[in-house]
Amino acid sequence: MGEPGRRTDRKVIVTGMPLPAKLQSILDTFAMFPDPADRTNLLLSFADKFTPVPADVATRPFDKSHQVPACESEAYVWAVKNADGTMKLHFAVESPSGVSAKALSAILDKGLSGLPPGQVAQVTPEIVEQVFRQNISMGKGIGLMSMVNAVRTLARRLE
Repeated sequence: MGEPGRRTDRKVIVTGMPLPAKLQSILDTFAMFPDPADRTNLLLSFADKFTPVPADVATRPFDKSHQVPACESEAYVWAVKNADGTMKLHFAVESPSGVSAKALSAILDKGLSGLPPGQVAQVTPEIVEQVFRQNISMGKGIGLMSMVNAVRTLARRLE
């Protein structure tokens, strides 16, 4: 086992706590594609699966309190608590060129929706590096990490 934040066997250990199984499975899939072109295709396939926030959760103009700080793609995030105590994530990405934000939104939704808020709140922004590696600008990376932090904040509010 490596130190937190150190790469070991193509995985990044981000905390002492394991990631939720659904999210870890997605990250393991990305780890199987070291070639940047293959990773880009995988990211594009996730972006194609992006589902915008439904009207029963939020409508335009979106409340700025749900806007992800520092995100170049003008992304928004909502979390709804399900009757069973789990949560469902919803996203909006207002920039037509926000492919990375759409891909991360789809990854977070698939990997974290349906889990208890306490488990979602433990996920750290370092997962962005596992998904995107060094293939994004610093500004985009900060925005994507802010998206993970926004999800964590909403999860803590639902605990």
